[in-house]
Amino acid sequence: MSPDYQILLQRLKTFIQREFKSQRQHLEKQWSLPLAQRVRQGYAIEGLRVKNIKGELLQLECQINDSRFREGDLLVLHRGDPQGPDTIQGFLNYDDETSIDMIVTDGKPFLLQEYADDWIADETMLDLSSMFLDALAQVGDTLRGRKFILPLINGNLAPNIDYARYERSWESAQAEGLNDTQCEALANAYASDLAYLIQGPPGTGKTYVLAHLARLLVEDGYRVLVTALTHRAINNALDKIWALDSALPVCKIGQQGAARDLLPPNYLNFAESDFTYAEHGYIVGATPFATRSQRLANVEFDVVIFDEASQITLPLAIMGMLAGERYVFIGDDRQLPPVVSSGATEIGRTSIFGYLNGRGYETILEITYRLNDRLNEWPSRTFYESRLKPAPEAASRRLDLRGDPGKWGFALSPEQPAVFLDLGHRNASTRCRPEAEVVVELIQSLLHARVHPTQIGVVAPFRAQGRAIRKLLRKVMPSEEVLKELVVDTVERMQGQEREVVIISMTTSNLAFVERLAHFYFQPERLNVSITRARTKLILVGSSRVLKAQPQDSAGQEWVNLLKGLLLQCKTFNISQGQWY
Repeated sequence: MSPDYQILLQRLKTFIQREFKSQRQHLEKQWSLPLAQRVRQGYAIEGLRVKNIKGELLQLECQINDSRFREGDLLVLHRGDPQGPDTIQGFLNYDDETSIDMIVTDGKPFLLQEYADDWIADETMLDLSSMFLDALAQVGDTLRGRKFILPLINGNLAPNIDYARYERSWESAQAEGLNDTQCEALANAYASDLAYLIQGPPGTGKTYVLAHLARLLVEDGYRVLVTALTHRAINNALDKIWALDSALPVCKIGQQGAARDLLPPNYLNFAESDFTYAEHGYIVGATPFATRSQRLANVEFDVVIFDEASQITLPLAIMGMLAGERYVFIGDDRQLPPVVSSGATEIGRTSIFGYLNGRGYETILEITYRLNDRLNEWPSRTFYESRLKPAPEAASRRLDLRGDPGKWGFALSPEQPAVFLDLGHRNASTRCRPEAEVVVELIQSLLHARVHPTQIGVVAPFRAQGRAIRKLLRKVMPSEEVLKELVVDTVERMQGQEREVVIISMTTSNLAFVERLAHFYFQPERLNVSITRARTKLILVGSSRVLKAQPQDSAGQEWVNLLKGLLLQCKTFNISQGQWY
């Protein structure tokens, strides 16, 4: 094996070892804190009661959930000792202010029948380092790894395009109504003999292209794996394929609890599916981890499609790549990157998409069907070299108010697609009551103007602020149905979604606090995702005081200036002084 490949594998191996060691140390430090402190800081939930058990899906309720937990986090349920023998592990599937849903994966679930009350939920981890290290060992030991995967990643091998296949697939895509850059992306991905990248900026229909590509491949008899970091992304892709053509042979492999509302069938293991002895093409959705387990043991694929590839680390990508011969990476490295520890090296922080992008085998989708002309201007110029253009039907779209919005009419005017409400508050950190009150009043005004609740989204940087907003909403809106239709969440949960109106609660005005969190709070990718969820109206609610932050490094200061540039593009109303300008 080439010394270059040995160096690459050693760097990836070191990253994995350090990453899991860092996670373990973080957890042990967290668990050593008193329960009251863990709860106060959002690291635990106490007083959980069993509400319902349905197969592997466990529903629990509590008085208050102020945790920082996110969908997909691995939790441990216990009665006082998170490291003790009498515990239950599972992934968080859903949570709100007073409940959580978990998909149970391990432990002693029979204890839930014996003890219904007084459970505690703490974050835990699943040490998958051996799975990663085995994949890295295999990629160095196998012909596929040494001849194709490592040379591709290291830049020593580039894909070739079969132009007969390119022309045929372009014509097929064009006949289906795809735009020119979508046709270009699909045709290249279909005709590549090894790999291709499709960059999908907000609203450009990347999952739509994925669905058409998967259908074209399976019609040609290919076995296709659709994979991603999260079950939500996989489910979304499979649903899009199913909606395109429900007659296609499609299924998902994984736990039933992670397939709620999924349209295609779900099986725990591939052996249970209809494709075990199939001689035709088929589409399977599963995480890369499933390819290393009994779920997809020894199942080979012709093509592996990675969705949300900008969130997938190199080791995780290698794990998935070992299951197939050709690779399509669909993502956007100007949106959320992989989640790794703060001390991770560059090779650990960089996604497979970011690592391969710019080598000449990628297409960027250039037409957004989400953003109107005014909302498209700043992100297109800032993140996409002004290449992102709104479709004609999107460009002229404006917020449709069918009723009187009341006192907030000035902020909700359809003629001002981007607005900044400057409250001028000080010293707020992860919660800001004045902002929460304004956000709730804006939502009430939108509902009064007959904007449907499913078309309103609220993004907050901290779970605590999101919970504060939802708590106020419950006081003024007793309708549980309306509350469920409104989305109030962090940017991580909002990626891939869109709403007619997006309200961003900036929350923070404590300069010392925000300077410590500058690489989180001002991160350009987070900002890009936050503002590009809106179709016609973007409202930022915050304090301009946050712009006085002075992070210690030049990158942080540059990111502060980026936020300043965005706010300069907005119509500003100075609420704190009772005057609007």
